[in-house]
Amino acid sequence: MLVGIVGKPNVGKSTFFKALTMAKAEAANYPFTTIEPNKGVGFVRVECVDKELGVQCNPRVGYCKKGIRFVPVEVVDVAGLVPGAHEGKGLGNKFLDDLRKADALIHVVDIAGSVNEKGEPVAMGSYDPLKDIEFLEFELDMWIFGILEANWDKSGKTQAAKKMKIEDALAEMVSGLSIKRYHVEAVIKNYPKQMLEWNIDQKKTFVKNLRKLSKPIVIAANKVDLPTAENNIKRIKEKYPELLIVPVSAESELALKEADKAGLIDYLPGANGFEIKDESKLSEKQTKALNFIKTNILGKYGFTGVQEIMDKSVFNLLNYMAIFPGGVNKLADKDGNVLPDCFLLPPESTALDFAFHIHSDLGNKFIKAILVKTKMMVGKEHKLKNRDVIEIVSGR
Repeated sequence: MLVGIVGKPNVGKSTFFKALTMAKAEAANYPFTTIEPNKGVGFVRVECVDKELGVQCNPRVGYCKKGIRFVPVEVVDVAGLVPGAHEGKGLGNKFLDDLRKADALIHVVDIAGSVNEKGEPVAMGSYDPLKDIEFLEFELDMWIFGILEANWDKSGKTQAAKKMKIEDALAEMVSGLSIKRYHVEAVIKNYPKQMLEWNIDQKKTFVKNLRKLSKPIVIAANKVDLPTAENNIKRIKEKYPELLIVPVSAESELALKEADKAGLIDYLPGANGFEIKDESKLSEKQTKALNFIKTNILGKYGFTGVQEIMDKSVFNLLNYMAIFPGGVNKLADKDGNVLPDCFLLPPESTALDFAFHIHSDLGNKFIKAILVKTKMMVGKEHKLKNRDVIEIVSGR
């Protein structure tokens, strides 16, 4: 799974990326700070199953703190997009190309309206951030449309010559964009069965619907610590009720994580508060900053939004499930790590899908699965549920 971070320049994307991953990312007050995409690992929160099973987990990857399992997810921060990106403006084609493999997109918006459409600083509140929603969706749609249109006639002729089903022909054409066949099947019900019979409007509508389904977007309404943000959040939710919009202060999350790393506070990512370990170690500036975050961010919104939006991208937009491998009689691996893994699987995944996810041999030699919590035996078609602990029994 890959989550892409997108948006125009200078909206706080690099700060958001760093706050999410704690990886180094250049952040500056000018457009196109990021040229090459920043790649890192973020985490989603899952209530750990260890206490239910009477053990203490010891993850191989990610970590577990206060009963919350933090499961790694690959993240890419793409350089800022500007209007006309699909035509190559602002190096747009390169930046868009970096999103090919993304499964979901986090659109970081400067909700305070302090930068214009090009990402240049302007008087706070003088730019309407609602414009960014339409512009980014349009650029993504036109980018995908351009790729498909360039190959449409060739693919259409191939479909006709080989008498292919429309879903097979289209799925083959979009496979390089990490768009799956089931995405195509969900949006082509009322279209002509032959690609060569489609008109331009049908192609554009198809692309828009396909993009919404295959690369869903959640809005990170960033810079909520600025005074013009609150009213704009209200406006954006009213205008786009269908979108998932999360208030975000990336700077606050980064400050809290860095303070936690320095041992100044105890902070769990996504929590609605933090504990100061020793006030005597804090400078006056640090104390003032922490008090501001406590009152104006955590007290007002209940979170900084960075962890919240990552969780919603994976579990609300993509509807993925967290599945733990384990055995009825043994929950540790050969190295003694207890419940060492937690895997993220797409919705409707079966016991057999999980077996293949772990290793192809387990899938090919699958005999049965056991639900460790209940010790119930299930077959390969059994649909998994979030936080299941599964033992796979296979032949030799």
